[in-house]
Amino acid sequence: MTIEYLKSGKPDAERAEDDAKTKIVVEETLKNIEINGDAAVRELSTKFDNYSPKNFKLSEKEISDLIATLTDRELSDIKFAQEQVRNFAQAQRDSMLDIEIETIPGVILGHKNIPVQSVGCYVPGGKFPMVASAHMSIATATVAGVPRIVACTPPFEGKPNAAVIAAMHLGGAHEIYVMGGIQAVGAMAIGTETINPVHMLVGPGNAYVAEAKRQLFGRVGIDLFAGPTETMVIADDTVDGELCATDLLGQAEHGYNSPAVLLTNSRKLAEDTLTEIDRLLEILPTADTASVSWADYGEVILCDSYDEMLTVADDIASEHVQVMTDRDDWFLEKMTCYGALFLGARTNVSNGDKVIGTNHTLPTKKAGRYTGGLWVGKFLKTHSYQKITTDEAATLVGEYGSRLCMLEGFVGHAEQCNIRVRRYGGINVPYGEGAAFRKVGK
Repeated sequence: MTIEYLKSGKPDAERAEDDAKTKIVVEETLKNIEINGDAAVRELSTKFDNYSPKNFKLSEKEISDLIATLTDRELSDIKFAQEQVRNFAQAQRDSMLDIEIETIPGVILGHKNIPVQSVGCYVPGGKFPMVASAHMSIATATVAGVPRIVACTPPFEGKPNAAVIAAMHLGGAHEIYVMGGIQAVGAMAIGTETINPVHMLVGPGNAYVAEAKRQLFGRVGIDLFAGPTETMVIADDTVDGELCATDLLGQAEHGYNSPAVLLTNSRKLAEDTLTEIDRLLEILPTADTASVSWADYGEVILCDSYDEMLTVADDIASEHVQVMTDRDDWFLEKMTCYGALFLGARTNVSNGDKVIGTNHTLPTKKAGRYTGGLWVGKFLKTHSYQKITTDEAATLVGEYGSRLCMLEGFVGHAEQCNIRVRRYGGINVPYGEGAAFRKVGK
């Protein structure tokens, strides 16, 4: 097995150092919010966003006035994207059935899918107004039936971004706040004098937002760890360097720490891609960000075979994985660790990010090893229930339960079973003992 790195990013030790610094900042900020509430939120918003309105929560009139500034075309495009997201989310919801079965006569078991009762949806927007993130979290929560949806987004260039606010409103948000970063997710999770806390946080964000969600997990639920964008292009010589370079830089422009990886078995494609990246960085308007991200986090990995590429891809477990090879469906069948797959040269991450209908809030930092991305099911809790409807079933299950409880030494547990064996079965079980075995039927 030969794996050659034609370009490497920052060593893991340096990346870990960056994460440690972020952790300290987030800890201190969340503590400040917990102690000082609204005052802390206002202080942080003024400091980081230069934004301190009379009310962070938008009124219905403010929302309407912002939406009115959009063109018909802009509104129509937003509605089209939301329709695709809703359609796919609804299909997913329809696949999640409540069930009830009778396992033995008189014993009924089932489960119900119940929406989380309140969610806080974070929509990034300080550097780029992430209109699409509103569809992904808010519209999906609406399809799930969440009764209280709180949405936060930072100001863009010192004021609310009309397109983002429109997407939040059309998606079904019940409360819309203009605030960003740690103060937004902290206020939604912890609560302040004017913001009631939520039960769950969802949505992507920068390294600080991702770390805040990590630290708040347990106090509230979270969707997943969705930090700085990651992308991987798996490609062979069926495509060219310009296409690969475009797709890598298209995600590298998200932020200074957005990993972008080319995984290939073609040396020519690897070298051509490196050349094309240098060329495109000369003309890309967002090159000031993309060039830093590529320099520090970009990688080009050359493998001998498709099997090696598969092994490396599953180990990296990238958030976005574009597959452009002569065997795309083979990767679909074989890959196990990733956020989302984008199969074929006609497909790309931007489609998934903005409009196609799948969710773009996806696991990062190898979280794809144990979770998929945000979907309607993340907003639903599957709760089981059970009931026994006959004396015979209560006696039979109680007898087994009694003995199994005593096997573990739980006498009080056993008596919960025994009292029912006595009452519904008319069988005298000595107190604190396991029920005797009784052959029933054939």
